[in-house]
Amino acid sequence: MSQQLHQKYNVAAPRYTSYPTMPYWDTASFSTNKWEQAVSTSFQTSNATDGISIYIHLPFCENLCTYCGCNTRITKNHRVELPYIEAVLKEWEMYKSLMAGDPIIRELHLGGGTPTFFSAEHLALLIRGILKGAYLHPEAEFSFEAHPANTTAEHLQTLYNLGFRRLSLGIQDFDPAVQLIINRHQTLEQVRDVTHTARAIGYTSVNYDLIYGLPLQTLNSLVKTMHLVSELMPDRIAFYSYAHVPWVKPGQRKFTEKDLPDADTKFKLYEVGRSLLQSYGYKEIGMDHFALPGDQLLKAAKNGTLHRNFMGYTHQHTQLLIGLGVSAISDSWGAFAQNEKKLEDYIKAVDMGILPVFKGHLLSPTDLAIRKHILEIMCAGKTNWNGHTEPYEELATGIERLEPLANDGLIELCSWGLKVTETGQRFLRNICMALDARLWADQPATQLFSMAI
Repeated sequence: MSQQLHQKYNVAAPRYTSYPTMPYWDTASFSTNKWEQAVSTSFQTSNATDGISIYIHLPFCENLCTYCGCNTRITKNHRVELPYIEAVLKEWEMYKSLMAGDPIIRELHLGGGTPTFFSAEHLALLIRGILKGAYLHPEAEFSFEAHPANTTAEHLQTLYNLGFRRLSLGIQDFDPAVQLIINRHQTLEQVRDVTHTARAIGYTSVNYDLIYGLPLQTLNSLVKTMHLVSELMPDRIAFYSYAHVPWVKPGQRKFTEKDLPDADTKFKLYEVGRSLLQSYGYKEIGMDHFALPGDQLLKAAKNGTLHRNFMGYTHQHTQLLIGLGVSAISDSWGAFAQNEKKLEDYIKAVDMGILPVFKGHLLSPTDLAIRKHILEIMCAGKTNWNGHTEPYEELATGIERLEPLANDGLIELCSWGLKVTETGQRFLRNICMALDARLWADQPATQLFSMAI
C-alpha cells in the first residue's frame, strides 16, 4: 500500500462499535422509561430464539496503565469487591423484572478494568448470581479479560467450572522500556504460565491483546514482541492502534506526543506486525483481529455470521445486549443506553432501586439502515443496498461520498452495493465514516476520535 494513501486517510475516525457513535447520540429524546420499554420489547421478540448477551464491567485496577482508554477506578483496597458485586446483582434483578420470562444467556463477558482484580471467590459469587433464574443457550460462550500478572490458577479453575472457556490477556508489548512508560508490567514467564495453565485446565481459546503505536515503541521492539508471541501461539490476537486521546484520558499525559512514533513509523509498525502475524499462520478478520484456522471467530467470518457489538467482534449474535456495572453500555437493537460513569453515582442509583442509566439513543429508521451497512462492512467487507437508497436521502449522499474511496482502490462500488478490496481492509474506519450521516451533518469543531491508523 502506498504511503500516499496512508497519509490521505490517516484522519480522526470512529471505531464503529456502534452506529450512531456515542458523541452523536440524541440524548434529548431518550428517557429511562423508553429504554425499559425497548428492553422489554427486544426481550420478547428475541430471547426464545437468540438468547441475550451480558457484559459486566469490573472497573477496578491496582495500577493505572497510562495508555488505557477504559473507565477504571484505581485502588489497592480489595474491600470494594463485595459491595460492587452486590450492586451489579441488584442491577441485574432490575433488568430481569423487565423480562417476561427467564433469560436465555448466550454470551457473557467480564471486562474492565481488571476482572482478575477480584478474588476467585467473589467472581464465583457474581457469576452464580447472574445465572440464578436463567437458562444457558446451547451455544453459550463465557469469556473474561485478565491481567497476566495477577491471574492465578484458582481464577482460571473457578471460572472454568462456571462455564468460561475463553480468556483474553492484555499483553500490549513485551519491551521493558514500553512497559515502563505505559505502566503495564508482565513478564514473558507470567504470560506463558497463564497460557499453559489455561490450556491444561481446558480453555479452548486464549487470546492476546497487542497494541501498535505505543510510546517508545520501535520496529525492532515490535518484531521482538511478535516473535515471543509466536512461541505461545494464542488462538486469537487483537492487534490494534493505540488511541491517543489525552483530552478524554488525562493519564495519557504521563508521556508526550514526542514519545509516540510519528505517523509514518506507526504505519510501518502496523504493516510489519500484520505481515508477521500472517507469516505465523494467522488469518485477518474484520478490523484489527487475527485468528488461527479453527478459531470460532474465523469460522464465523468465513460463513458470514461474524458480528460486532460494544464488546468487539464475536461469532455470537443476539439482538439484546445488557451491560451491567459502572459505565457499561447496553443495546436493544432499537436503542442504546449507557450507565453512570462515576462509581458513586452508579452505586447511589442502584441502591435507590433505579436503573443506573444516564444517557442513551433511540435509533431512527435511517439510523437502523446505516447501522446495517456499517456492520456488514466491518464484519463481511461488503454490503448490499437492498433498495434502501431511495427512502433514505442520507444513505444516497453517503454513497456519493464513497466514490473517491472507490477511485483510490479501497472499495469496488456498484449499483447493488460495495465490496472492500484487500487494500481497503486497512481503511475500514474511513469507509464506514463515508456513510456516517450524523457525523457529516454535524462535523465536530474539535477532535473527538483517535486517528484511523
